[in-house]
Amino acid sequence: MNRKLFLVSTPIGNYDDITLRALDILKKVDLIVCEEYKAARRMLAHYKINKELVALNEHNENEVADEIVAEILNGKITALISDCGTPLFSEPGHLLVDFCIAQGIEVVSVPGANSLLPALTGSGYDIEKFYYYGWLSAKKDIRRKQLLDLKRIKEVIVLMDTPYRLKRILSDVTNFFGSATPVVLAYKLTMKDEKYYRGSAQKVMNIAEKNKLKGEFVLIVNNRKK
Repeated sequence: MNRKLFLVSTPIGNYDDITLRALDILKKVDLIVCEEYKAARRMLAHYKINKELVALNEHNENEVADEIVAEILNGKITALISDCGTPLFSEPGHLLVDFCIAQGIEVVSVPGANSLLPALTGSGYDIEKFYYYGWLSAKKDIRRKQLLDLKRIKEVIVLMDTPYRLKRILSDVTNFFGSATPVVLAYKLTMKDEKYYRGSAQKVMNIAEKNKLKGEFVLIVNNRKK
């Protein structure tokens, strides 16, 4: 296992969704690279795993990536996890992976939970083809251009954003794609209050406002030609 970086997928909400392989690797490694200490310690404590942690996020990746590579080259078995889900999927860590590859360190991806596939498979849409866009910009002008560009793509489109911008993204989709555009809001996936809200963009926005929804979500927009 030496001179390897394991990219270990972790649950997106339900701790039972971790794989046996992920648990085995996390128990064997010397060092776990996490996004935030608090979230990592809480999750690892649930599995009774106590390891040395190093935080790597968008604020410090340039500074700590080299140090982590040096630890791996010195023989420390290392795993990278995100706060939840699959590492590098709308998460930091790309620079670390680039450095590892450049140094001849093998990068091993350990598959597991992510929010994309449950959202798509539970949507009820034909998902043989889809367009994953991910996170829209928080900046108004850039966001507007992104939405106008996306409107031209006649496909099932997957969008993500932070919980506190849930109502904003539904409002944007209603305004730019049209109030009758079919959408599915995959809300709090794998958790006790998981829910798929289906209907027009306007209907789902009204539901979000009425129920004051605020939580992790994936928004699927059916922009295929009618």
